[in-house]
Amino acid sequence: MSRKKKKNKRIRFGLPTEVKQMILGVVMILTAIIISLSFFNKAGKAGSYFLTGARVLVGETAFLIPFILILGGLVFLNSKKNSEDFLERRRKIFWQVSLACFILLLGLTGILGGFNPEIKRGGWLGYFLSWPLLKYFGFWAAQIIFLGLIIIGSLIFWYFLHEPKEKKDKEKEVEAEKEETKFASAPTYGAAEEKPSIIKRIFAPKFKIKEVPPFSKEPKIREESVMAELKTESKPAKPGSKVFSYQPPPINLLETEKEVPTSGDTRVNSAIIKKTLQNFNIEVTMSEINIGPTVTQYTFKPAEGVKLSKITGLSNDLALALASHPIRIEAPIPGRSLVGIEVPNKGRAQVRLRNLIENDNFQKSSANLLFVLGRDVSGLPVYTDLTKMPHLLVAGATGTGKTIFLNSLILSLLYQPTTSVRSAGPEMLRFILVDPKRVEFPVYRSLPHLLCPVIYNANQTLGALRWLTLEMERRFDILVKGKSRDIGSFNEKALKSNLPAGRQNIEPLPYIIVIIDELADLMAAKGREIEAAIVRLAQMSRAVGIHLIVATQRPSVEVITGLIKANITSRVTFQVASQVDSRTVLDTAGAEKLLGRGDMLYISAYTPKPKRIQASYISEKEIKKVITYITDKNASELEKEMDFDLVQELEKNSENSPVIQVSDYEGDDPLLEEAKKLVIEANKASASYLQRRLRLGYARAARLIDILEEKGIVGPAEGSKPREVYGEREAVQAVDTQAIPISPKEESEGPEKPEETNQWEKV
Repeated sequence: MSRKKKKNKRIRFGLPTEVKQMILGVVMILTAIIISLSFFNKAGKAGSYFLTGARVLVGETAFLIPFILILGGLVFLNSKKNSEDFLERRRKIFWQVSLACFILLLGLTGILGGFNPEIKRGGWLGYFLSWPLLKYFGFWAAQIIFLGLIIIGSLIFWYFLHEPKEKKDKEKEVEAEKEETKFASAPTYGAAEEKPSIIKRIFAPKFKIKEVPPFSKEPKIREESVMAELKTESKPAKPGSKVFSYQPPPINLLETEKEVPTSGDTRVNSAIIKKTLQNFNIEVTMSEINIGPTVTQYTFKPAEGVKLSKITGLSNDLALALASHPIRIEAPIPGRSLVGIEVPNKGRAQVRLRNLIENDNFQKSSANLLFVLGRDVSGLPVYTDLTKMPHLLVAGATGTGKTIFLNSLILSLLYQPTTSVRSAGPEMLRFILVDPKRVEFPVYRSLPHLLCPVIYNANQTLGALRWLTLEMERRFDILVKGKSRDIGSFNEKALKSNLPAGRQNIEPLPYIIVIIDELADLMAAKGREIEAAIVRLAQMSRAVGIHLIVATQRPSVEVITGLIKANITSRVTFQVASQVDSRTVLDTAGAEKLLGRGDMLYISAYTPKPKRIQASYISEKEIKKVITYITDKNASELEKEMDFDLVQELEKNSENSPVIQVSDYEGDDPLLEEAKKLVIEANKASASYLQRRLRLGYARAARLIDILEEKGIVGPAEGSKPREVYGEREAVQAVDTQAIPISPKEESEGPEKPEETNQWEKV
């Protein structure tokens, strides 16, 4: 028990090795000063006793002892700035410095002792060193040997004192970076750790940290891989070409980023990751650290022969060791032979739309429908072009940032600069907004870019999709006549000036963006019709400039069907409730480990592996400012009226008008009369009965039953009970009158067989 108590006391009051060495250096310098004072009788009795003993032992070399001690003290004080292998050698420095002092002392005493051994100028130590060398080697050989010892001791001191200065001269910038991120003298791991300095002292990784400066100062911008096809400079307007009068709103209406992410002690976390993996016999080499607005990515390279499945299976163990949940493992990082572990930051930074729009990559791009996605795990902006996608599916649980993402997308499109081929004005960009929740998109009701008022119900949505289908076919006819492959080449031809005399001027076709905020509500009301319309538009509308953006908070197979997924390959998912929902949207797990509040995963045809992005934030106050400015300052553009045919279609399909009219079915189906006769004869009505008797499909048979119900022939459905059949007497009379005429004689005599007259009642 006593040994354990002593050990605990040592651990409790132990100091880091760096501090011990600094203290030792100070002690050596103070000792040198005290010895120097003893030479002038200023150190008291202790100084005189030391001087007497030293002169007996080393002779006149005693006057050089302060110089040797000062050199050793400087080495200990300067060792904290040593090279990168200092962590491996710091336990040996004490013995190396002691050896250098001893060698230097031996050389000096030997030289002094060799001049006159009888006088003992080098003391007894110099006498015993010089006497055998003088006897066997002679005076000059002995002096050369002692001089060599002095040079060896001096070289050891020179190495320790000169190396940090040389490194600082050669790698000044690297040293400055390391000084900012050096180890803390006493980091805290938690109450359970008794000696936290062991991890730093033994398992400290040797790597460079790639820290991103505050987002407001971005020296370098990287775009999403789709942008590789985009040009970096805008096309200048040709003389005589059309330049639109629309002016985008000023950027000062939006707020700038003011927060900086707090990632914690990145070096300690990196050491914990390496130690945890080593506990499971996985050797790794730590690499760079990328600090993003939401998470910090720690990258490492596994040793040869390590299966990635072993690393991905340790997600919970790493989360426990880092005391952070949830973490996401990206194995491997696309385009690099590294594995990334994404750990949530202690303090998140809010990404604002203004900083991303102000970037030159956004302002100078020639993409027609460029919009902002957000910032990746390194804090760098990510953009994409809607014309390359060409449709987008957005999914995520309630409150994770879907609607804010859609608002950010709309404002990104409205802030596009105006050039000869790119404009955010109503003449080149139109919106159709569908908002079943009724509270998200009313702020845009005065926007001149709308083709129709904001849509709120399923019937009007279905009417708008039907109108878009007709518009798509009309545009295809226009492209065929204009001999153009897509809307981009057609608009370039239409915008050219100096047309030949007598030739009619061609108006460019605007892009139409359809944004549906909640697909699940529409699928519940009009599932088959909505799905068929969306799939048809997604298949063919890319070439004519019609793009769909569909969002849902219920990513189930009933809402996001196989046909919709097959035709919309670009998808964004925010945090979802389960791994099943993540696989429904992305075909892979990972979305259930997101952090919410705009943290999302993005895939497309160009980035098939999910890419983690922090979406930009836009407040309702900023949206109102932008919409008010566009409405007030672009008065001439307000003349761009809504499409009359589309508005008529929406009024026709409004909720106030009946969905099904009986008159609409009159004479539509040639089997209506035959179905009516069969139902009355059998005195029962069901879709399965009509299927068997008329050899129909279920949809047509059910439609006939609905028509008969509207006409009053059959009653409404009552669960498992059969429908009631009305009008049987009228049917009997009609059949008797037409099929069996009755003579006056038979009428007067009455029926001979009363059983036959009641046969319909029996049936």
